[in-house]
Amino acid sequence: MAKRSVFITGGTGNIGARLVEDMVNDGHFVYFSSRSVDSGQWLIEQLGLSSNQAKALRLNFDEPIEELKLQELFDRLPDVIIHNARSLDNLRINKKGHITSEQFQKEFSNGVTFPYALTNMLLDNGMPLKDVIFISSMYGNVAPNPSLYEDFKMQSPVNYGVVKAAQIHLTKELAVRMAPKGIRVNVVSYGGVEGRVDETFKKRYANLTPLGRMLSHADLYPPIQYLLNNPDLNVTGENLKVDGGWTIW
Repeated sequence: MAKRSVFITGGTGNIGARLVEDMVNDGHFVYFSSRSVDSGQWLIEQLGLSSNQAKALRLNFDEPIEELKLQELFDRLPDVIIHNARSLDNLRINKKGHITSEQFQKEFSNGVTFPYALTNMLLDNGMPLKDVIFISSMYGNVAPNPSLYEDFKMQSPVNYGVVKAAQIHLTKELAVRMAPKGIRVNVVSYGGVEGRVDETFKKRYANLTPLGRMLSHADLYPPIQYLLNNPDLNVTGENLKVDGGWTIW
């Protein structure tokens, strides 16, 4: 099995950091981006990664993509891009329980506009892409359940699910448009992941999903691995739900 050269955005967050670690352990070379050099270097040191395994890149989605010099970033041309970046600042709900128009636009840019432009830029610069993978959410498939939250209005930002739903449809659009180039485009929709919630939240979540638990870190890489390690599998435009059955109820 040929090992891949992977570029993942948002590589230092709860999901991204685990994917970086597991992809490296699986033998793939991984470029991962973060908004700061320090956080990228912290992950390199935390995981004990060498320059032959991974490289941290600074990438700020708020900066004009036209200024991005791709050829200076990559020593090994990536054949996979995983769109995983997000900004918690865009999801902070104000005192009235609303998301501002600016936050809505920035989150849409982070999740849809910038990834679309970045993918096209990689192709236009001769990158040998064969797989494009979006990281979405159960909330891209269904609306949130208020019973999960102690204060639904103040804890569930409306722009999050709307942008994740747009990612799922963008996946289908790009799958059709990139198929003639032999490029697969798929999306993985995760359920809630342990790591930033307390035990009370985990119990409420468990009562609302068929398999009775949140996702653990061990649940994150296998669906990505399925795609990376089967490059000839005839799958594109697929929305792979990994949510313990949340979206079937």
